[in-house]
Amino acid sequence: MAKIKYIFNHKTLSYEKVHHRFRDKMRKVLSYVLTSVFFSFIVLVIGFSVIDSPKEKKLKRDIAQLEFQYDLLNNRMSEVNQVMQDMASRDNNIYRVVLDADPIPASVRGAGYGGADRYKDLQGFTNSELMTETTRKMDQLVRQIYVQSRSYDEVEKLAKNKEKMLACIPAIQPIDNKQLKGILSGFGMRIHPIFKVEKMHTGIDFAAVLGTPIYATGDGVVETADNLERGYGNHVVINHGFGYETLYGHMSRIAATVGQKVKRGQIIGYVGSTGESTGDHLHYEVIKNGVKINPINYFYNDLTPDEFKQIISIASQPTQSLD
Repeated sequence: MAKIKYIFNHKTLSYEKVHHRFRDKMRKVLSYVLTSVFFSFIVLVIGFSVIDSPKEKKLKRDIAQLEFQYDLLNNRMSEVNQVMQDMASRDNNIYRVVLDADPIPASVRGAGYGGADRYKDLQGFTNSELMTETTRKMDQLVRQIYVQSRSYDEVEKLAKNKEKMLACIPAIQPIDNKQLKGILSGFGMRIHPIFKVEKMHTGIDFAAVLGTPIYATGDGVVETADNLERGYGNHVVINHGFGYETLYGHMSRIAATVGQKVKRGQIIGYVGSTGESTGDHLHYEVIKNGVKINPINYFYNDLTPDEFKQIISIASQPTQSLD
């Protein structure tokens, strides 16, 4: 049974029965509902802001795990990058030096991929910097591995030819030490015996008795065997391959023909004084990739360390050349 309510009327000084209209009841109900909805909304907002749902908790755990894996991956790639740098150092400074190959420039080994736009799709995320850095390191490693792989292919090819290359590179004196009277002039600026002016002497002059045998200093093919009245006179040029050539000048007699294959130690001519020469000797040159270089560095196969040191000392003296 509903309770009956009364209200005191101050004008009539009597209690009057309260009559509730439907509109008032609905207004009251709506007020309760709206108040409840408002407070419920406030509670939900606070709850979602402070307290994570099970799904959010799982996503946050997954994100934390991914960040951890990214950090591990970054560290591992840094270690791999260090290993790649060590491999590149050994490749440039050992393998390619031994095989007489040019080192690969750092600009080629370390070249990256594209520009900043390459990573634009990774921007705008919470962990964009981490993802971009990891991707950049991966691209750099891919490049380094590719370059190193190509280098090893080249090194393998060079290594297979190493035995042949060692046989071809000039490595002995062109005149036997027992028959050598001495080295009269070395590589460098020397006084020309005819013009009496300082001039670049592009080889080494070996003094020996007329007719002393001259030997090929490495395997190769005779490229030139000319008889000239001036210049080198009777001379032979041998192409050894691998960018090396040797020249033997002022011979009294040539014992090789153009196109002939010769072996290291094979007689190719005899000491003389033909061409622009002032005495019996052999003018010997080593040419690498078209550039005449000091032959003194190519006598290591048949000399002791003391003999080699002595020859360097003699060849470096600023004497007059014989040609």
